[in-house]
Amino acid sequence: MSKTILITGASKGFGRTWTEAFLAKGYNVAATARNLDTLNDLKEKYGNAVLPLQLDVNKREESLEVVKKVQQHFGTIDVLINNAGYALTGAVEEASEKEAREQFETNFFGTLWLSQAVLPIMREQKSGHIIQVSSILGLATLPASMGLYSASKFAVEGLSESLASEVKQFGINVTILEPNGYASNIWHTGINSESLPVYDEIKKAMAAAENIFGKVEATAPIIVKLVENENPPLRLLLGKVALPFVKQSYEQRLENWEKWNDVSVEAHG
Repeated sequence: MSKTILITGASKGFGRTWTEAFLAKGYNVAATARNLDTLNDLKEKYGNAVLPLQLDVNKREESLEVVKKVQQHFGTIDVLINNAGYALTGAVEEASEKEAREQFETNFFGTLWLSQAVLPIMREQKSGHIIQVSSILGLATLPASMGLYSASKFAVEGLSESLASEVKQFGINVTILEPNGYASNIWHTGINSESLPVYDEIKKAMAAAENIFGKVEATAPIIVKLVENENPPLRLLLGKVALPFVKQSYEQRLENWEKWNDVSVEAHG
């Protein structure tokens, strides 16, 4: 049977690529965007198989209303893909209060609101798959470039791992996607904090890494394979840089924890 997929941030980048891949496979897709005009061509091509919906994920009530509309239109929601998000670029010191709060409103709270909204439906049907788009920067960080973005994705990681353990009993799976850098619109539509010159050199070093970005279109068959898998993983890294990067970070953590373990044990009392 054809699955019904609700995906946020479907106007560009990963969201657009994945939406097209699902529709081409014959799935029903509820695709959300802030600007519905970006989805007109999909509606013309796929007709009733695609349901374009306007959504600002920062607004909890809108998220609840969108989920109701999807259920009313398609009768079910089999897969939720929390893809909407953006990147705040800059050192931690550079972020304003407004920038920091808005980064979490979209990347973390937007993910939370949609997850909460679909859970009653998935619990009742005793099946479902929630896919959270995180980042390798939700597992390890880069210096002086995306500290607040990393923090928001670290929060998504903790939320999603906890959620997975809570809802497994209801037949609901949770997968956290952790892409390395991809040549997507997130780098061109994000926000840059007001720069402090003291961080210029380290930022230049980070910018030089852009030449190893992956191709967004290469992820399309992978996301379809993930949705069709009956036993999906809790975490899935995307890209050839992801595992070496994360592995190095975790090896350093283990080395540090073991080095200081005597002190840690002493603190137990």
